[in-house]
Amino acid sequence: MSGHSKWANIKNKKAKTDAAKGKIFTKIGRELAVAAKQGADPATNSKLADVIAKAKAANMPNDNITRSIKKAAGELGNVNYEVKTYEGYGIGGSAVIVKTLTDNVNRTVGEVRHIFDKYGGNMGTTGSVSYMFASAGVIIIERTSSLDEDTVMEMALDAGAEDVIVEEDIYEIRTAPQDFSAVRQYFEAKNIEFVEADVMMVPSDKIDLSDDQLISFNKMIDAFEDNDDVQDIYHNVNLPDEEDEF
Repeated sequence: MSGHSKWANIKNKKAKTDAAKGKIFTKIGRELAVAAKQGADPATNSKLADVIAKAKAANMPNDNITRSIKKAAGELGNVNYEVKTYEGYGIGGSAVIVKTLTDNVNRTVGEVRHIFDKYGGNMGTTGSVSYMFASAGVIIIERTSSLDEDTVMEMALDAGAEDVIVEEDIYEIRTAPQDFSAVRQYFEAKNIEFVEADVMMVPSDKIDLSDDQLISFNKMIDAFEDNDDVQDIYHNVNLPDEEDEF
């Protein structure tokens, strides 16, 4: 179940400043509120429990989590947010998937298309690049002296995970999407903290861009992340380690 990862998604590398953290917390807060509209108790609402795990992995304070859940019965009670996913090509033929949560689809689609166009890409139709990705549950755990490889492998097998990818600093546990909640709960019961925990789109292969293309590509990713409606961005570009923050 081990091997070298060609893809490690550690989003909290982006949270280098208070402003970046604030924007991440705002987006996760909206996701929490929407999930909580189906029930404010994570014990009976598995989707809410999954988003809470995502929030904790991003170091979102418990007060923020509680406040966001309460919003579901308050100010967001009459707001109809929709999950919309857009696909397209970035510079150099890179494949990009943009997941949004919006109360105004026309506004969001226009903004997403504009960002693709501005940085040398173009928005495609549904299915234009998603065939290059597979949906998977991803749980990332920091590798420490007290958490050795054999222990993580054994726990992952017991939990029902599909794969464990061992990196220098992390363990990346992969699950089938439908098994993500159960595997996450297993590790939580062991008091294991997560660096990342979410169901994601994982590229089957990755491509390399030139230095100039990487500059433009990173600007596009930053523009997507700065958009309030964009929740997650997935792509198939190899980024230098210090910049691998998609």
